[in-house]
Amino acid sequence: MALAPRAEPSPDPTVAATGVPGARGTRSSALGDFLKARRARTDPGSVNIVMDQRRRQVHGLRREELADLAGISTDYYTRLEQGRERRPSTQVLESLARALRLNDNESGHLFRLAGLAAPEPVPASELGTHLRTLLGSPLLRIPVMVIGPSLDIVDLNPVAAALYDGFSRTENLLHMVFRDPAARAFFGEWHATARTAVARLRASSAQFPDDPRIADTAAQLGASSTDFAALWAQHELRPSPLPTDQLMRHPVVGDLHLYCSTFEIVSAPGQHMLVFTPQPGSQSARRIEQLPLPPGRS
Repeated sequence: MALAPRAEPSPDPTVAATGVPGARGTRSSALGDFLKARRARTDPGSVNIVMDQRRRQVHGLRREELADLAGISTDYYTRLEQGRERRPSTQVLESLARALRLNDNESGHLFRLAGLAAPEPVPASELGTHLRTLLGSPLLRIPVMVIGPSLDIVDLNPVAAALYDGFSRTENLLHMVFRDPAARAFFGEWHATARTAVARLRASSAQFPDDPRIADTAAQLGASSTDFAALWAQHELRPSPLPTDQLMRHPVVGDLHLYCSTFEIVSAPGQHMLVFTPQPGSQSARRIEQLPLPPGRS
């Protein structure tokens, strides 16, 4: 008796819609997608490639240009991007990371997509000025909140609750940025805030590829926001949910210029504490003191 042809498995709709690698995603296609997206976003001028704009028909680098910068053949790089080469060496990945000007977090993601251990980042040798300011700040009178891997707001102190009082809900930072009408007036640099928040979710998806909440958040926003979908497709990774320098336009006390410090919570993998500090003695510092605290949270 003839055997029936074996049915092909149906594609994972979550992976197809969001690009979040899951149990049924393919490592090779994720690696290729990442390389292609970063190649398209690399300015040729930033890597000393002289361009003739009249002839150039592609955004970013051509495949042969990136291959030349990385010291590999164009054919080999093409196989990597198309998913036909599955075992790049550490040396090749290091060369590609340098050519694409990837930061430590992005380089680690590149290595993980290729199935290799990420290189250890170089630790900072000095304590930053803003962190010194933070350590001397009265913590109970500056905004502090904890963000989870999917950018859910795990908890926030009363001052942070007062800071975001103009939003209808404060459950997930991404939903606040992309779906709450208050966001574009509140965040003085909305595009930078949106870009960094999406890049943090992409970094979380690389660190926790099987987390259903991350996949669900990306799927919901990808279906409801064209801005989110466009930023998600850029495959950018960042360790912080928000830019370090924040201009927040509070509806009651006015403009607040704050520095956002991000701290990884070692005891809770994937969670980060965000602390917002004004320049001591500044108008923003005085306005932070004037934030009306929500009832029952003083």
